[in-house]
Amino acid sequence: MFDSVDALIAEYAELQVKLGDPAVHADAGLSKKLNRRFAVLSKIIAAHERMVALTDDLAAAQEMASEDEAFAAEVPGLQASLAEATESLRSLLIPRDPDDGRDVIMEIKGGEGGEESALFAADLLRMYLHYAESRGWKTEVIDKTESDMGGFKNVQVAIKSSATDPAEGVWASLKYEGGVHRVQRVPVTESQGRIHTSTTGVLVFPEVDEPEELDISPNDLKIDVFRSSGPGGQSVNTTDSAVRITHLPTGIVVSMQNEKSQIQNREAAMRVLRARILARQQEEIEAAQSDARKSQIRGMDRSERIRTYNFPENRIADHRTGFKSYNLDQVINGSLDAVIKSCVEADEAERLAALNPS
Repeated sequence: MFDSVDALIAEYAELQVKLGDPAVHADAGLSKKLNRRFAVLSKIIAAHERMVALTDDLAAAQEMASEDEAFAAEVPGLQASLAEATESLRSLLIPRDPDDGRDVIMEIKGGEGGEESALFAADLLRMYLHYAESRGWKTEVIDKTESDMGGFKNVQVAIKSSATDPAEGVWASLKYEGGVHRVQRVPVTESQGRIHTSTTGVLVFPEVDEPEELDISPNDLKIDVFRSSGPGGQSVNTTDSAVRITHLPTGIVVSMQNEKSQIQNREAAMRVLRARILARQQEEIEAAQSDARKSQIRGMDRSERIRTYNFPENRIADHRTGFKSYNLDQVINGSLDAVIKSCVEADEAERLAALNPS
């Protein structure tokens, strides 16, 4: 695994030269891409230099240990530090998801459970908004369809980060949230205090950095306009400001009605459409590569029940990683770090195992 470091050191040197070229910074998309890669390589180079330095220090201490007790006393500590540095480098060399540094578009949809599912969709939206705030990310609700009791039949939110390190990217953390989220609690609509089980779906798409990154021909689009509607189906606009865009080659359909302006709704719909087409392309690439890594943590089966939120027991459980805790009241208010960490660690362990099959 460590044999690849020399090539990465050479790539790092080449990137330093490229990033010093003003022409690179004139191209926002290219600059962002190169800076993300530079951030990844910077960590690897620093970890490698630390490992090499500790290896030299340990060798010197071992050589002098028989002559000087002070050097002998340093050996155990240097061995422990070297082991830690080696493992750190090994972890950094695990191939990253190339989309980790991307922003995301998240869609939360009511599922089984009617009004209770829509109310839980609102709870999940609040949870993700609070989590994003704790990470210093920016959020923007792109579109929403409210239910009669103030929940959401469907809501879409864009989440953005200014970090250049892909490990700190929005996709790097939130890609694990896609799937079916199950809630167990007494609904506000339940008069006899019985616990109900409902489900809400979450879809997460990596957002396209620049429109030019994904070429979509206008001839491949069918665009319809219609009048916006609110809870219960009543019209909330007197003009045809809502937009529905169909991408004919893939059949992907995106509707937007959140803004009063047809132009704004069209722009928002195109953002979501690009993200969905990008996700579709990636799925097709992975399906075509028979040796592609099939992650058990972030599969493409969006019908999978990934997590249960049990309110009577204040318990949250992730069914993929085995994570369980009894602080649901904190998690639902945005304290998602431990839950997401369990997914990241499980995914990294799987990637490492794939590199070193027994």
